[in-house]
Parts: sequence; C-alpha cells; structure tokens
Amino acid sequence: MDYQEKYQAVIGLEIHAQLATKSKLFSGDSTAFGNTPNTQVSPISLAFPGSLPKLNKEAVEMAVKMGLACNCTIAEESFFARKNYFYPDLPKGYQISQHTHPICIGGKVLIKTSEGQRNVQLNRIHLEEDAGKSIHDILASHSCIDLNRAGTPLIEIVTEPDLYSAEEAWQYVTEIRKLVRWIGVCDGNMEEGSLRCDANISVKLKGAEQLGTKVEVKNLNSIRNIKKAIEFEITRIIQELEAGNKIVQETRSYDADKDITFSMREKEEANDYRYFPDPDLPPIILTKEKILSIKNSLPLFPNEWFEIFQNKYQLNEYDATQLCEEKSIAEFFEVTALYCQQYKMIANWILGPVKQLVNEQQKSINELGLSAKSLADTIQLIESGKINFSAAASKLLPALLNNEKDPVELATTLNILQTSDSGELEEWVNKAIEMMPDKVQAYQKGKKGLIGLFVGEVKKMSKGKADPKIVTELLEQKLNA
Repeated sequence: MDYQEKYQAVIGLEIHAQLATKSKLFSGDSTAFGNTPNTQVSPISLAFPGSLPKLNKEAVEMAVKMGLACNCTIAEESFFARKNYFYPDLPKGYQISQHTHPICIGGKVLIKTSEGQRNVQLNRIHLEEDAGKSIHDILASHSCIDLNRAGTPLIEIVTEPDLYSAEEAWQYVTEIRKLVRWIGVCDGNMEEGSLRCDANISVKLKGAEQLGTKVEVKNLNSIRNIKKAIEFEITRIIQELEAGNKIVQETRSYDADKDITFSMREKEEANDYRYFPDPDLPPIILTKEKILSIKNSLPLFPNEWFEIFQNKYQLNEYDATQLCEEKSIAEFFEVTALYCQQYKMIANWILGPVKQLVNEQQKSINELGLSAKSLADTIQLIESGKINFSAAASKLLPALLNNEKDPVELATTLNILQTSDSGELEEWVNKAIEMMPDKVQAYQKGKKGLIGLFVGEVKKMSKGKADPKIVTELLEQKLNA
C-alpha cells in the first residue's frame, strides 16, 4: 500500500542561528570560534554572584533585520525570561530567552519546490543565549565542558506546523541559510554550529483536522541530514501507526552514519521550564523610527535582485536565479555591468570561470582579487576578437587576480592576443590545407564538418593566436575555390 496516499506528515522547524556579533549577548566575551576552551569567559558568563547581564545592542538590531527580512511584525516592546532547565554547560542553571513576548512576531518565508512556490508561515523569531558545549570523548570516565560558547547570541526562527514533506523542509532551511548570510546576521556555517535545526514531526490521516503526536529531532547540523532525518522519522512513525502502536512525545537524535533516529528522552512541556520574566533585564524598547532606520539599512533581497536581472538585464530565469545565490555575486554582476553591456556574457563568465576560481580557492568573489572592470575589459577583448575565450579563461583570468595591470597589457605579456594579420593567417591556413590533402577531398565531396579540423590545426600552429572567425572565412574561401 502507498502510505503517502493515506497519511500526511506535518512538520515545524526551529532554526537556531548564531548572530555575527563579536561579543556575547549579555557580556563582552568574545564569540570567536575554535579558541582554547574556557578562555572566552568572564564573571557574567561564569555566573559569579553579583554579576549582572548587559544586553548587546548589535544583537537586537540583527534580530530585527532578520524579522524584517522574514516579513515579521517587530514588537516595540519585548521581554526576556529565565528558562529554568538544567543545562550542565550553562553555569547559571537557567537560560535567558524570550518566552511570551518575542521581538519578532509572525512572518513568512517564500520557498520553491518541485510543486511550485509558496510561503511558509512563521510563528516568531526570538532572541536567546546559547549554552556551552559538553565533550564526552576526551576523557574515558569524565565529561569535559567548554564554556566559550555559553552566552553567545542566537535567534530562534520558529515556523508554524506548515511544512508537509522533507523536501519542503530542506528548501526552507536552504532559504533561511541564504537569507541570514545575505543580510549579514549569521555566517550560516552548519559545520561550526552557527546554524542548527530542530524538527518537530507528526503524522496524521489525510483529511484529519487534529495533528498527530509530535516527535522532536534535535540538533540537525547539515541541510542534507535535515532532509534524511525527517524522511526516516516520517517512515518510522507511519510504521508504528500501521502496527497499532502509540506514538510517544519524545526528543530524538539523528545518527548520520546509520541513517536512523534514536530516543533521547520524553519531551518536556513548556510549563516544565518554569519561565518567568528575568528581573535583571529591562524590556527591549524599539521606537518606530528605530525600526524604520534598521529597515532602511537592509540590502536588496534575492527576489528583488531576481526581478532586476530579468527586467533590467534581460537574463533568463536560470542565470537570474544563480546570480541571486549570494549577495556578493549579485553586486559584482551589477558593478561589472557598469563597464560592459554584454550582460549575458557577464553572467556566463561569473557563473562559469569566475565561480570555478571561487570554489577552487574557497574564497568569496570579493576576496578573489578580481576587479569588475578587469572582467568587463576581458569580455570586451573577446567581443572585439583580440583574444579567444579559452585563452582568456585559462590564462588571462588567473593572471588578473590581485593584479592592477590592464588586461590588454597582461594578454600581450602572456602572448595570447589573437592576430588578424591576413598574411600570417593565410600562411598558417595554406600549411594546414597542404598537410591534409585527403581531408580536403573529403570536405569538397560534402563533409563540411571537417572545417573544424582545419581550424584546430591552424590554432595549434598559431599557439592560439589566430582569430578563429577570420581563419574559418579564409579556409572556406580556399576549400570552396
């Protein structure tokens, strides 16, 4: 039986994004990744008696930016609460979070799937501090604790139960990761724990109004694992229901090596956390003017860039979509377009040879050392027939990195400028024809595709300097004579 016809999965996601501040949410401790354990601590993060938290203003602004990017209502007044739950790696014994009054309310995020596009509804985005890290594989008989991360500012982006497949969840997390990077509030590095996801999964009979019992899969740390864990869990729950078993509300973890989830503990309810307003922190007050100021500081969003690429630059859907994957790439295209109006060629170069260098060197396009004007000038050289694409991509482009020399000057130094000297070209063409008399006969008998063989031979003789367009014209003249 096809259980997809019988059951409907319902998924809600909670994404924790580490904000890109230099200091923690309530202290001046550094948030740098990978330093010696327990060196980024202070009396506040260690919860010394008498120490008091002080709110990080930049973290608040970043939370508002994300709320605006997700079409949330920004609360003009929000509060922090103490979440009393035993964290072995939070010395206070409680976590400071936002419970009843989050900073961002509601919202929506557009996703595109194989079935089209739609908005995923958000419940909230709220601020909270991260816990430290327990390490269980250093000592045989003890767990170690690194408190460097304790107190790091997070936003938690919480959806409504408004996702209905592992594919939708995968697309949603992909979109959130792109968005936090786009507006600069989080580096989105899942390997370092900057972006983590918890998935709440339930299964109900299709058409039923009441949701099934919810199971939470915690700390999914890659987009691929999010998809695989949700797929596994949906199948597991359906199998349990078909066997007549009751689904237990619990917290589970995902083992990526075995591709299974396993039970960790029965799930706590909200009242188990004993939330109450934090007496040491005043409300966050945001004026309409402040919210507007933050809104005005936001860059153009990917969907806005997509419209620009299609309408202003007449690019096709694929190119426009690919250029919108990263803000730095979109901006680099527009700067290049100031110097050159061959918009399709600019897109081809950025998405082809330039992106290949970005991937090889594991740098952003801004860190590559290539100026937009140099790329535009290179494209103009190709368009004017002074250099061919192959030489430009393989030789000139790498030479342009971190180099202020003009592309023409560099191409001359590299000896890759194409010659259009008719005398020299004719000499090469004649040699190519003389070398292959049998191919000449075959061409003249109708095998016109052999022209490429002659052009290739001239290219070899000229070491890539012969203009292929003129060479082709000369060959056709001589071979058809």
